[in-house]
Amino acid sequence: MSWLLSLLLNSAALLVADYFISSIEISGIVSALIAAVVLGFVNTFLRPVLLFLTFPITVFTLGFFILVVNAITFAFVSWFVPGFNVYSFTGAFMGALLTGLVSWVLNLIFNDR
Repeated sequence: MSWLLSLLLNSAALLVADYFISSIEISGIVSALIAAVVLGFVNTFLRPVLLFLTFPITVFTLGFFILVVNAITFAFVSWFVPGFNVYSFTGAFMGALLTGLVSWVLNLIFNDR
């Protein structure tokens, strides 16, 4: 049951990013749910590979390159989910930041763990 709550909270975080960032467009709640699922899979399987491959750059930038990797994965998801569009790298960067922050706050509020 906690995975369902996590999915709903991440979808809500995506909708918040859609509301505040003009270069992100989500056509509805179904697209937000699908995007949250795909983003979860990408963050589970693709992001660790990207972090491993970019480790030297991440060390050189004192960890700030991880934000770029997050933006890349956010934009990558928009290629595969119909109804979820990211129109610029800045939108992907800000969307990844805002979605992460909102998701973290919502999980603190609603998750019992």
